[in-house]
Amino acid sequence: MHTLTRGDTVKKRTKYMITGLLAGVANGFFGAGGGLFLVPLFVGWVGLEQRKAFATSVAVVLPLCVAALVSYVRKGGVDLATALPYLAGGLVGGLLAGRVFDNVPVTWLHRGFGLLMLYGGLRAVLLL
Repeated sequence: MHTLTRGDTVKKRTKYMITGLLAGVANGFFGAGGGLFLVPLFVGWVGLEQRKAFATSVAVVLPLCVAALVSYVRKGGVDLATALPYLAGGLVGGLLAGRVFDNVPVTWLHRGFGLLMLYGGLRAVLLL
């Protein structure tokens, strides 16, 4: 049985902090785009199982969004009246997705996530 050495623990924590840093920067610049970094990094670099990576990214992105929101509100860059209807719909969508998440095959999660990234990437590159 392999036991973790102090060096392994430091290396692991460093990976976690770098992953969080990338997600925070992406989230601050692009909105909730931190999840786009987190899921692949959680799976490929940190070694989380795919379904856990999706769920864990939600738990990490929420505080990142709150931190970015505070920064944007302080600078006067948020129109809360415009955001409220989106928030209501997003809450309903998040609750529904959370309820059916365990029943969605991981293959569908992969494909849906990939299509979302492809769509966003194409829009960004083509400036649509």
